[in-house]
Amino acid sequence: MQQSSSVWTRWAPPVTRNLIVINLLIYITSVLLLRRGIDLNELGGLHYFGASNFHFWQLITYQFLHSTASIDHVLSNMFALFMFGSSIEYFWGSKRYLIYYLLCGVSAGLVQELSWYYELQEVMRYDFVQLPSGLIARDAFLSLLNTVGASGAVFGILLASGVLFPNSYVLIGFALPLKMKYFVFLYGIIELYAGIHNTWGQVAHFAHLGGMIGGAILIYLWRKKGVIR
Repeated sequence: MQQSSSVWTRWAPPVTRNLIVINLLIYITSVLLLRRGIDLNELGGLHYFGASNFHFWQLITYQFLHSTASIDHVLSNMFALFMFGSSIEYFWGSKRYLIYYLLCGVSAGLVQELSWYYELQEVMRYDFVQLPSGLIARDAFLSLLNTVGASGAVFGILLASGVLFPNSYVLIGFALPLKMKYFVFLYGIIELYAGIHNTWGQVAHFAHLGGMIGGAILIYLWRKKGVIR
């Protein structure tokens, strides 16, 4: 029993390990409840601040929810969290790492709200919105806007990896080695391009960038105060 417990605690540091477990458990719960007509993503996902179903606490809860359409969303985020988060938690310590993770998620949510605000300027001039299914009231349309996922926080973790371990290597496609600082810069450029050109469907690219921006600000402030290296 003692050996089994040791194996459990060794695969990742405590915050990273618990974040992965919590996200997976919430995903499973979301899928099961959806079959009973309860949509956790609708309740806890991040809605547009001008919609009637927006609540400030969604800036936290949306980080622990993922698309129930496919398991790929949560698995890709948790894999990235495991790969990049563990070393940062060992380097900074669990408490600061958790604060950083959550604040990057909040920053991502705030940038997503700003992105929606900019995109909706034309919509706000009208009382109704034309959708493929027909006309819908503007307020009802605003209530449909929703984003979920740990991606924003994970992109903050990715940014920290590039800052703390700039010359470490990551394998692109498990084949091409690339220094972490170049990988993070390239990924940021791709997300900016995709966000501006609205590519890859419903992916919240500006939220990803928001996580990186929030991470950069936190690292700058903490280094200025001398609390981290």
